[in-house]
Amino acid sequence: MLFAPESAYGPTNNCVGIGGVLRRRGHRVVFAAEASWKGRLTPLGFEEDLVDLAPPPEQPQDAGRFWKDFVRDTAPEFRKPTIEQLSTWIKPVWEELISGARYCEPRMKEIIDRVRPDVIVEDNVVCFPALTTAGVPFVRIVSCNPLEMKGERVPPPFSGYPAGNRSGWDEFRAEYDRTHRDLWSDFGTWVTEQGARPLPDLEFIHEGDLNLYVYPESADYTDARPLGPTWHRLDSSVRETRERFTLPAGLTGGGALIYFSLGSLGSADVDLMRRVIASLARTPHRYIVSKGPLHEEIELPPNMWGEEFLPQTRILPLVDLVITHGGNNTTTEALHFGKPMILLPLFWDQHDNAQRMAERGYGVRLDPYRFTDARLHGAIDRLLGDTALRRALTEAGETIRARDGLHTAADLIERAATG
Repeated sequence: MLFAPESAYGPTNNCVGIGGVLRRRGHRVVFAAEASWKGRLTPLGFEEDLVDLAPPPEQPQDAGRFWKDFVRDTAPEFRKPTIEQLSTWIKPVWEELISGARYCEPRMKEIIDRVRPDVIVEDNVVCFPALTTAGVPFVRIVSCNPLEMKGERVPPPFSGYPAGNRSGWDEFRAEYDRTHRDLWSDFGTWVTEQGARPLPDLEFIHEGDLNLYVYPESADYTDARPLGPTWHRLDSSVRETRERFTLPAGLTGGGALIYFSLGSLGSADVDLMRRVIASLARTPHRYIVSKGPLHEEIELPPNMWGEEFLPQTRILPLVDLVITHGGNNTTTEALHFGKPMILLPLFWDQHDNAQRMAERGYGVRLDPYRFTDARLHGAIDRLLGDTALRRALTEAGETIRARDGLHTAADLIERAATG
């Protein structure tokens, strides 16, 4: 089985979780991950057959380094309304993703010829033609907000617009068309030249023979946008890990325990990290902070403890509240463990997740660059004091965990591989 995840922690960890189940069932699992993941997947029992998405750097890079640097350098764009980000951030991201797909196509073909997989699994948002022309079942995983599967009766992806108010939807879609039509057309021509079928209108990736997406039923959009029979929802996909976590001695005691993370990419905006941390320091609560790749530039006050990397799925069961950027992994994992959220969205589908959690009543959406102490502290107090919400989320978490998305995904992929 060949897995091809996008070079970020969310998609890669999702594939690691599913791939781990398949490996323990006796399957050979190979990762065609981006080259900066070298040495990170072999210790987990997988084979690495890695690809470069651009000419290799002179010095080895940390896993996912390209996107961390990209986010750090383009962070000023996150202050703009989402419709303005279409031309200044969303399109440049597509351009980078497309450039990587073009560059590594010969290497992908070599890997497929060498590995001879029975099934290919891609967790990404852009097409790699070699993955769909290999003559074996192709599985697409969507580990972003499910608005990625578009519909007339749901908000446009990347907008963060409410599901109950259609004003602005048509304008956003028209601007997406205007800013992306030429890029899509050019990429689509190249895709067909590689022998793949044409891309759907304004889509940068095909549907698979099997399609999986990660989102709890209670927050899904299927009532307004039903999906076809090849689509299967995973209410969550939480990686199994043997990592242990013990609450640091300095964090025991009074006040609620709160987890704060802007994700491996969002935390590259050090100024924003410092601003949020300074505000949280003025509360009576205790915080576990995921400091991210630029951890050495982030100092924590006495009511906080954190490190560069943290075993998030071990920490979430312990906390009372999650403050997050709204990445799909953290959002679905917080629901998996029944935790309310404050969401500070920055880019891509984070705006959609933040809006969905707010309109479902599972959390509070705040502007990460314009919140005040009063609004942030008030949201913390309200969510911590809402016993009805906490009860509802506890029950929702029990349902999500019982559905066991990780093993459901492995079952479906096995079935696809064997026909």
